[in-house]
Amino acid sequence: MVTLLLTCFAVSTNAAERICAVYPHLKDSYWLSVNYGMVDEARKQGVDLRVLEAGGYPNIDKQREQLALCTQWQADAIILGTVSPDVFATTLRQEVNDIPVFATVNKLITDKSNRSIVKGEVGVDWYWMGYYAGEYLKSQHPSGSGITSVVLLPGPQSSGGTKPVIQGFYAAIKDSDIVVSDTYWADNDKELQRNLVQQAIDIDNVRYIVGSAVAIEAAVSELRNSGNSGSIGLISTYLSHGVYRGLLRGRIEFAPSDKMVGQGRLSIRQAVHYLRDLPYEKQAAPIIAPLTPLRLNPEVISESLSPSEYRPTFYVYNENN
Repeated sequence: MVTLLLTCFAVSTNAAERICAVYPHLKDSYWLSVNYGMVDEARKQGVDLRVLEAGGYPNIDKQREQLALCTQWQADAIILGTVSPDVFATTLRQEVNDIPVFATVNKLITDKSNRSIVKGEVGVDWYWMGYYAGEYLKSQHPSGSGITSVVLLPGPQSSGGTKPVIQGFYAAIKDSDIVVSDTYWADNDKELQRNLVQQAIDIDNVRYIVGSAVAIEAAVSELRNSGNSGSIGLISTYLSHGVYRGLLRGRIEFAPSDKMVGQGRLSIRQAVHYLRDLPYEKQAAPIIAPLTPLRLNPEVISESLSPSEYRPTFYVYNENN
């Protein structure tokens, strides 16, 4: 079934389908890379794509308004990266006026009466993103090796992905000498995360900072400026362009990739296959790839990161319309 989903089919001779994609934000290169995958695949598939972004995980009302805009645009399908997993649990059908929905990246929880409108899901279980980060640290500091203090900067507390990341991380470090001394929360905003990094650096005996890509990108420069680059290690819970550069330069020790470009492509293909009555896998997820400075597979990187010159794209129009 995965092979069927990944196969590019000929574009229909009918008018181009309209797909509306709604993101939590485009503040970091994670969602930029998802955007690149969607835009590139929409062009290949010959569909019209409209992209909206809520500006941050706290912006529930804005995302609700954007779903209304998708219906006003008369979208044939909506791809939803929700700002919170259960915010539309009882209202999704009402929000989208019965337009088929495809969840992307973030978990979308619905009750029984709304479940049938969700026609597909793309995304990994973020528990495993946290688990792989913790597993790496456990391999470096097994039980009996000496207590090692870690500060967690997971991102916004309201985000659907942060809680499973924390759960997975704690599960992985069980029976190791890794100890979480503090956890600091904030939206994935560069300045907010930079402030948290500065607090983390001031904690006595901190050996690692583990956090979102935004936090770890900020930590690279903050550690350099404070002279702590050699004493505090950095672990990201997902990949970004900045994290990739940090891995290349040996300034970041570890990051898992859930292949964001690939997820963007998969979401478009799910919607297209549904609309064209073609077979597709309703639950699709890439295989998470653990990355270190000595393990940077070029194929994984191309399925993960948008080209360096790429900028957010909000509209794709089929030239044949």
